[in-house]
Amino acid sequence: MLKLHSLKYCLGKSHFRLLQPLTYSVDSAFKSYSSASDRDFLHKSILPTDHFQASLPRLPIPQLEDTLHKYLESQRQILTDDEYDQTADIVNNFKANEGPDLQKRLVAKDKQNKHTSYITKPWFDMYLKSRLPIVLNYNPFVSFQDDPRPDYQNQLIRSTNMIVSSLKFMKTMRANILEPDIYHLFPAKSDNMRFRKIMRMIPSPFAFYGAYLYKAFPLDMSQYKNLFNSTRVPRPGKDELVVNKDGRHLLVMRNGNFYVFDVLDSDGNIMEPGIIMSNIHQIMKDQSPPSAEPVAAFTAEDRDVWASYREKLISLGNEETLKLIDSAVFALCLEDGKPTDPNAITRMFLHGEAGRIWFDKSLSLIMTGSGNACVNFEHAWGDGVAVLRYFNEVFDDSTMKSVVHPSTSVQDSATSVRKLEFKLDQEMKDNLQKSVKKFNATMQSLDVDHLEYYKYTKSYVKKSGMSPDALMQLAIQMAYYRQYKQTVATYESCSTAAFKHGRTETIRPATAETKRACVLFVDDNHPEPSVDELKNAMMACSKKHGSLTRNAAMGKGFDRHLFGLKTLAEEEDGKLPQMFTDPNYQKINHIILSTSTVSSPAILIGGFAPVTQNGYGVGYSIEDSRIGFNVTSYPPATNAPDFIECVTKSLDDMYEVLEGRHPKRSK
Repeated sequence: MLKLHSLKYCLGKSHFRLLQPLTYSVDSAFKSYSSASDRDFLHKSILPTDHFQASLPRLPIPQLEDTLHKYLESQRQILTDDEYDQTADIVNNFKANEGPDLQKRLVAKDKQNKHTSYITKPWFDMYLKSRLPIVLNYNPFVSFQDDPRPDYQNQLIRSTNMIVSSLKFMKTMRANILEPDIYHLFPAKSDNMRFRKIMRMIPSPFAFYGAYLYKAFPLDMSQYKNLFNSTRVPRPGKDELVVNKDGRHLLVMRNGNFYVFDVLDSDGNIMEPGIIMSNIHQIMKDQSPPSAEPVAAFTAEDRDVWASYREKLISLGNEETLKLIDSAVFALCLEDGKPTDPNAITRMFLHGEAGRIWFDKSLSLIMTGSGNACVNFEHAWGDGVAVLRYFNEVFDDSTMKSVVHPSTSVQDSATSVRKLEFKLDQEMKDNLQKSVKKFNATMQSLDVDHLEYYKYTKSYVKKSGMSPDALMQLAIQMAYYRQYKQTVATYESCSTAAFKHGRTETIRPATAETKRACVLFVDDNHPEPSVDELKNAMMACSKKHGSLTRNAAMGKGFDRHLFGLKTLAEEEDGKLPQMFTDPNYQKINHIILSTSTVSSPAILIGGFAPVTQNGYGVGYSIEDSRIGFNVTSYPPATNAPDFIECVTKSLDDMYEVLEGRHPKRSK
């Protein structure tokens, strides 16, 4: 069985949560094939990839009153009484004055753009207009599990197999024969060949409604086209996403040096795996020292600075070199290091050494010297749905349908590898050294720590009657409260891919329920609560979290709606209502706890940096074998090891309660 996932996904980082695995049978879902050219594809779905796209429902715009009510409910948890009263007055004034007119205009504009969603362009612009460096601030990583066959856990073998599997994914998607993403509420009823044959007979403009009758929900796949041959190009004020499908070459980076070679022939067919393997081997054998001028360090700069440097590079005669980098199918970054410590792996995959990753590429596959692999991806082009589908398909194909093996001999024939060289004058060399120095200082300011916890697992939590994700979010809230005795702005995001061009909606996990549970578990200045009282508090958190999750998935949160209203006011009125200049509006959007969970058999670990200097980046997962946390921070404002210690105490305490015992109340 091949697994597909419906996603919850968070802004800015690797913030995604897989809800339930969707399964479909490879044998029944796809046409059989056997010709040589067919080996270029993962499969051949009998349903076109975009079959449901035209009929997807549109993302709803919530009622203004509902949005403002939810906004105040969330603010109540992080504000003092005086702050809350002030913000409530501002919100009521907005509801009575500017709000209704802005809402009316937003709805009218949405009706004029029925081909998309009201949030799509503002959300793209939000990323592309940001002048912050994209490393740490936006690019996350997700790492693959090891190849289950130790002999294949080899840099050369695994790189070759993953390159070929990636190309097969790209070709399958572009040929419109990649199985559509569908959430099957009742798989026994709809995840079969009969369903697919019926759907194939329904015209695309109506196909969604046919699937809906089976309680099967197709997901938006409009972002997939940006996975390959895609790059974020720095421009003054606002960057540009560029996709060039004509590129047939792969970009390989090693020790800050650049190499390219073709992975597709002139007819668009995947090159023979032996040739690809030979080219990779040639690069691995290159004795060139680490580049003294690692130009990729520029991609970690402030975006306006990088835009000016790029123009200078072009004026020095590097335009063709930049085009080759931009148009490459994707980037493969080969690292000689063989880290085994999770913290060291996080650092290598999240940022690496200066000039080792071209952060502008939409997709970079990083491979360590021992065959550990990850995807580091630029975030502006899309959310986690496409990346996770790519991730799962490539892991499965590269491990189950390998094209090179330990027994495969490397061809010594001439290769087609071309090493790229940049032309730099002294000014650009000096600029590059400044960028490298800045990069190193920034990365040294980041702290990383992790936790692997085995006392209980996902199945145990489910049997207790509690949502696993709710328990993890409560552990995060409780850990921060144990550290600082505060409830703060927290972010977990949900994919709205069930709607046409849907992006994300925010879940705000800091609730009245989690706040009460934190007080009961942590504070010792009140009578000790009973085990039943503690368990009831946990279950109330789970119920509330489930409600927030369902609302977000249906586009009924408050964050995106307010963002849309704010953007409209800026663009059309040239000024903002007090609603959006209120310091407490800034406070709730100053995210202290930026959280994300990744759940897939193919994923080992994921990571991202905090979105604020005094915040945490909290990656977590709860599986049937373990619980894992990967936490980043910027000390001394925050302390990742201390946070991990507090998370451990929170997990221990909740375990005791679920076992019917009273937890110890010491820190």
